[in-house]
Amino acid sequence: MSIESDICICEFSHEFIPVRTRIPLKFGNETLHEVICVRVSVEVKNRHQRKARGWGETPLSVQWVWPSSVPYFERQQVLLDFVEKLLSRWTHFDQWGHCLEIGHLLIMGDLPSFLEEYNQKYRNDSEPLPWLAALVCASALDIALHDAYGMANGISVYKAYGAEYLNLDLASFLEPVEEMKVSFVDKFPADFLINHRPDRLLVWHLVGGLDPLDESELTGDEPEDGYPVHLRDWIQRDGLQCLKIKLRGNDAEWDYARLVKVGRISLETGVDFLTTDFNCTVKDPKYVNEVLDRVATEEKEIYNRILYVEQPFPYELEHNQIDVTSVASAPKRLCYKSDADRNQLAWRRGLCWAGTTW
Repeated sequence: MSIESDICICEFSHEFIPVRTRIPLKFGNETLHEVICVRVSVEVKNRHQRKARGWGETPLSVQWVWPSSVPYFERQQVLLDFVEKLLSRWTHFDQWGHCLEIGHLLIMGDLPSFLEEYNQKYRNDSEPLPWLAALVCASALDIALHDAYGMANGISVYKAYGAEYLNLDLASFLEPVEEMKVSFVDKFPADFLINHRPDRLLVWHLVGGLDPLDESELTGDEPEDGYPVHLRDWIQRDGLQCLKIKLRGNDAEWDYARLVKVGRISLETGVDFLTTDFNCTVKDPKYVNEVLDRVATEEKEIYNRILYVEQPFPYELEHNQIDVTSVASAPKRLCYKSDADRNQLAWRRGLCWAGTTW
């Protein structure tokens, strides 16, 4: 079966764009000073032979996609090389279909075998390129495909995820857990999307481990470019409501002190929500539990503002099979002054998860 809006890839082009960060960002056990973005352009045609070009771009964030003791520049060079070889391999892909279908064939069909081939040929005596890194390398192309599909067919691609555009339903992509009585037959992405997007969203402001929190932490080396240089100024300028706090995951005293200081600033400036990011460095759930239990006991108002705990444990689940039941099932020990406070925070949390603001 084919649909007139189906597309086929004609050609790719790409470029690498170096970006220097304004200030250093502590990321896990490393510090990020710069990143290289890959920008991909793809030309496609639909069945009416109408051609269009789409664009996709993503940062090749070495520290995030490949945490390792392998030197940074070696890992970075491997990512750049993998992108080059991957795009060269996919240039001659001649299947027709929806952008979602083509992307699935490339990323879930071909990418795993290519990654295995690449590691055997180029990383045989070295640490292999991880699956997460391969996915990020491929993501710019996938973004460009969706952009090009919309351009070729003269529609917003966000309106093109229903039965009238897709050849395959979600059952072709997803397999439900056996004990769950769920079926994706005759279901499409559009069935699960909000028809009218919200016009305003809450934004999480990342507080890096090296970021100064107030004037007392300034060193004099901060950039003088008109933008804020410490957290209090950012909150005041942008009216921040949500802070994502980068922690170390290997220094409980530092993590506790950092969380408390950011939390106290939040209380003073009217920030409503916090999240803790342990940077994927924790190997023992006891570490997370003890830090958060201490906050819950000693700093109840701060603890009540923590919406969730983000990625404490390493990505590679096969090599880090950690029982996280104690973290996932721990009850939220909320300590409200009154029912009115509890209802107010619950209402705001509901708006936050719905993706709107108040």
